[in-house]
Amino acid sequence: MRGFALLGIFIVNVTFMASGHPGNLVDDPAFSSVFDDIVRATSSVLVDMKFYVLFSFLFGYSFTLQMESAARAGAAFAPRMLRRTAGLFVLGVLHTVFLYGGDILTTYAVVCLVLFWMRRVTDRTALRTAAALYGFVLLSLLASGLFVDRAAVLPGQAEALANAERSTAAMLGGWGAIIGEHVAGLPLLLVQAVSLQGPTALAMFLLGMVAGRRRLLARVRGDEPVLRRIQWVGFPVGLAGGLGYALLGGNGDTLTVAASVATAPVLAAAYVATLLRLFHHRRTAAVRAALAPAGRIALTNYLAQSVVGLVVFSGIGFGMAGTFSPPATALFALLVFAVQLVVSAWWVQRFRYGPAEWLLRWITNAERPGWRLVPARS
Repeated sequence: MRGFALLGIFIVNVTFMASGHPGNLVDDPAFSSVFDDIVRATSSVLVDMKFYVLFSFLFGYSFTLQMESAARAGAAFAPRMLRRTAGLFVLGVLHTVFLYGGDILTTYAVVCLVLFWMRRVTDRTALRTAAALYGFVLLSLLASGLFVDRAAVLPGQAEALANAERSTAAMLGGWGAIIGEHVAGLPLLLVQAVSLQGPTALAMFLLGMVAGRRRLLARVRGDEPVLRRIQWVGFPVGLAGGLGYALLGGNGDTLTVAASVATAPVLAAAYVATLLRLFHHRRTAAVRAALAPAGRIALTNYLAQSVVGLVVFSGIGFGMAGTFSPPATALFALLVFAVQLVVSAWWVQRFRYGPAEWLLRWITNAERPGWRLVPARS
């Protein structure tokens, strides 16, 4: 599941790495063909917001696995988790400043503190809190769309295009310009974290925690009727919300964003149901085998995607920012992810952890972990 979520996360993130236009809520006029618009719309319908929701759910699920790991080791969970959260936050800050200004690790680390505080609540309380948080986000978006004059808050088209060109030029500069651009985006990142990403993440963390407590993913066989029902409901509702979002304004209209946020979990659930059926069917089990290694070192792969984006698009690398069309950007994301699948499969056969996972485990346990796998004796 994490391996699949990594693909969607990168498809979204790479558009911001490749150009300053998405971050300023405008399309690049240089890429305005029908094919460009189709690719943008396809991403809006199938990808935007859905994989953030899925990744957050899986984070909450893995939180319960951390609790179980501490119990098996006979170690106190609280200091381990607090060290892990602090390590994740520091990694996120470094990631934001030096690699990619749209980092989610810092938001996850801060929200994880709330999850840690709520770790002993009942499943019913967790589910009610998750529903209340998600409802709050939706109501806030609806209120903003109905009562806030976006023209008075956001720059006009001409100003947004000028800002996008400036952002792209900054990407093509050296370290100083790149870091300056990332730091300049911190206030917006903070607003998004407080108003949208943070509450959404916590809601999904809580759902994932409940699912982890009940070991829902561990007990799946792939032939449960409920998986089909989730698909039959999730795909029509989720795709309808995504189409509304894509065709009626995208990020430029708060009400369409609300439609995307409202239906993203439903479509994400349909993705999960589909994958679970594929993973457990003998004819398609290869999908599971292909994705699993990338998911085992998800943090390393997430950071590696930002490194690749920096090298390819920024001025300290090949300086390709502003030159990739939407189809080229999507194809680039797929190719990078394909390489990651191969490298991940090679890596997990030789090493216990990815580099980032190894470092985070060291911080978590306050003890340097072993690195290489011990070959099995014949």
